[in-house]
Amino acid sequence: MRASRLLSVLLLLQAHGRLTATQLADRLGVSTRTIYRDVESLHAAGIPLYGEAGHAGGYQLVEGWRTRLTGLTAQEADRLFLAGLPGPADELGEGAVVAALRLKLHASLPPPQRERAARLQQRFHLDTPGWYADGDASPHLAPTADAVWRQRRVEVRYRSWSGEVTRVLEPYGLVLKGGRWYVVAARPDRAEPATYRVNQILALTPLDEEFDRPADFDLPGWWRAHVHEFRARLHRDEATVRLSPAGRDRLREIANDVVVAAVDASAGPPDGDGWVTAVLPIESLTHAHGDLLRLGAEVEVLAPAALRDRLTKTAKSLARLYTSS
Repeated sequence: MRASRLLSVLLLLQAHGRLTATQLADRLGVSTRTIYRDVESLHAAGIPLYGEAGHAGGYQLVEGWRTRLTGLTAQEADRLFLAGLPGPADELGEGAVVAALRLKLHASLPPPQRERAARLQQRFHLDTPGWYADGDASPHLAPTADAVWRQRRVEVRYRSWSGEVTRVLEPYGLVLKGGRWYVVAARPDRAEPATYRVNQILALTPLDEEFDRPADFDLPGWWRAHVHEFRARLHRDEATVRLSPAGRDRLREIANDVVVAAVDASAGPPDGDGWVTAVLPIESLTHAHGDLLRLGAEVEVLAPAALRDRLTKTAKSLARLYTSS
């Protein structure tokens, strides 16, 4: 652990030029006293490192000296694809490994590329969760990732749409979509894999049983096909509506691209008040009822009659509730 920290001190100084003991301590999560001891050890090892006192002081390496100890460990190389995703890496329990990897990559660059990488980091940021959620928080994400990596079966208690179930899964891979983690897994009694939301796993027990992951299984390709099939199943019906200008703008914020495109393609000319009649795809009466309520009085359902009746009853109930209070 200490050897790794000493190397990190060298790489930080190589990457940033000059850092104070406090700055080094903050970055490495140790006390300044520990940094002082580390610097003494580096001096004893012959590293050309010196410090300057004062407001603009700090530790730095002799100009032109560079460490060559930037080789990646096998674990760091395996996690290379997570280097640009520090948030998900933390969720997977790989935050420390990825931090060390990023530091090594940064330190290995010559000054012009290192400065360019720093500018990129300050100008582009990836935030995977949606606006109204912080993503999934699950104590079972890291064990699931470990089972994926080691090809080990797990027994899970899972909250499905029909209630709690217990399953033995063979996890093929993890997918992060919209800030939510999904595990793609098969079952010993069912070869075709399915998706499971990781934060719906209520309990997970690793099993001492390896499984054979199909050699030709392509996780990105399988996921693309799954998403396409899901979207095809999603909208099996349609509704005819009138939308105000405000309702149409609001629809662009809350609806997916398929619904927005359908409205744009089917919208007729606006009437005198700017309202348009359009046809939009719906998943079911229940889902459409909830979604269209979010538009309030900026939408009128013309068909189907069953959906219009549901919204009428809801509107009357709301009117009674607020007029009686």
